[in-house]
Amino acid sequence: MNAPILRFLGAISIVGVTLPTPADANAPAGRYVVTNGGTVNGTVYDTKTKLTWQQTVPSTTYAWADAKTYCTSMGSGWRLPTIKEVQTIVDVSQGVPSIDPTAFPSTPANYYWSSSSVASSPSYAWAVDFHYGSTHGYVVFGLYNVRCVR
Repeated sequence: MNAPILRFLGAISIVGVTLPTPADANAPAGRYVVTNGGTVNGTVYDTKTKLTWQQTVPSTTYAWADAKTYCTSMGSGWRLPTIKEVQTIVDVSQGVPSIDPTAFPSTPANYYWSSSSVASSPSYAWAVDFHYGSTHGYVVFGLYNVRCVR
């Protein structure tokens, strides 16, 4: 069973922890710089956060520990993003999925792991739902998508 989630005053809360809500507007022109567009090895550089994202996500879903291993196995500097980092690419104005479709084409509208555990419940970790753009805490052995960052 998943932990209760409450949405109030423009924030997401679980077990007393509050996180910011996702963005409500399109990314401004030039925010994302895509390299090797559309290929498995493509990346997306976010000029606002200075983070480089994996453009295309694997079709495999992972438990939380395996998601972290997958990202670090991609090479130098790659890792599973924090919950706050994942929230920076959520764009609920896009509809479904809630992400820029030009920078991140073919993104499944599913849950994506973050590296952030839920402090009050160590068997839970934060994930972002790219269907609605919401943030949730889930049991770490659940199988969800991964988008790595460096």
